[in-house]
Amino acid sequence: MKKPEVLSPAGDLERLKFAVLYGADAVYVGATEFGMRTASKNFTIEQLETGVRFAHAHGRRVYLTMNTVPTNEEVARMPDFIRRAKETGVDAMIVADLGVLALVKHIAPEMEIHISTQAGIANYAAACAAYDLGAKRVVLARELSLQDIAVIRDNTPKELEIEAFVHGAMCMSVSGRCLLSRYLTGRDANRGECTQPCRWKWNLSEEHRPGQMFEIGETEQSSFILNADDLCTAPFIDQIIRAGVDSLKIEGRAKSFYYVASTTSAYRRAVNAFMQAPDQYVCPEDVLEELMRTSHRHYSTGFYFGREGATQNTAHGGYIREWEVAAVVDAWQEGVAYCTQRGKIALGEELEALTPLGMTVAFKPAYIHNEQKEEIESTPHAMMKYSIPCETALPEGSILRHRIPK
Repeated sequence: MKKPEVLSPAGDLERLKFAVLYGADAVYVGATEFGMRTASKNFTIEQLETGVRFAHAHGRRVYLTMNTVPTNEEVARMPDFIRRAKETGVDAMIVADLGVLALVKHIAPEMEIHISTQAGIANYAAACAAYDLGAKRVVLARELSLQDIAVIRDNTPKELEIEAFVHGAMCMSVSGRCLLSRYLTGRDANRGECTQPCRWKWNLSEEHRPGQMFEIGETEQSSFILNADDLCTAPFIDQIIRAGVDSLKIEGRAKSFYYVASTTSAYRRAVNAFMQAPDQYVCPEDVLEELMRTSHRHYSTGFYFGREGATQNTAHGGYIREWEVAAVVDAWQEGVAYCTQRGKIALGEELEALTPLGMTVAFKPAYIHNEQKEEIESTPHAMMKYSIPCETALPEGSILRHRIPK
């Protein structure tokens, strides 16, 4: 059985490196324009070249998103951008617009083309049409069930790759095609600027009772009536692979390097467990535990088992956040970890390290030393350097975290 690809998000160069170190087979990134996530830092052409070089040195691939709905003025600038992006060595371009697809084929005919989920491919006729137009891969609409995906796989060319989302935020609209943000704030979701009004706390009013608010449902204060739960498929990743999915996509280009590392590590371990025993897959307990250690909304199965699985938590619109990052390990020598601060810790706290290989190490440092090797009680300064004792060797890039006090 072909091993499926673990595809991770990278909002900037740091997140790309963590995705690669923590087990991604490929990463998808956006440049400073033409991508669907303007909230991310994204990549300049120079940073993209650096990121591609780093990924390729580790045997991984990089896909560039060009999946907004471009204006005439933007289309006029695209040919030069495509040429420059091609020179960075990216492995594929992700497009949604037919005009952008045609431009990529004309300017970079050898470039691999992936059709974005923004195109809303929900049936095998659309997938075959994309293949006929030159697509190597289709990123399916998020509203499909396992049965839907299996039917698409059975009725499309075997050379056409299928990609599907397996983890992260869900959209209350159809594959992100929504005008709510533009209507309310002037920022268009179809151009990467969604302000997520669906996550806001809503009340109901009636035209003949101006100023009077009515409770919608779940709480006395109001209700999050449009708020979709997050997707988590690790417990049934075997069924997604068996349905014919070639690439398992983690959502989150706007999220932190810690989220990228943690979720990538979890799904890497889940896929490895499946490949070791495809017929007896049981999601490893440490995978489920890892997915609870990053900030997330309530988890659901999405649409994979039908509409009933795509739940909404109408009483709560925020994140569940029980752990936070303390530091990144720069080096480990003779029982001492040398760290860069990413969050304050105090002497006496229990820490847990997540290593790039997926191992976790719990320990309580006996001391904290600053760069001058002076003992300190805490690490209050952003990006400060410090050292702590740890008997277990921690590879460079290991992430230290601690539980948030309740």
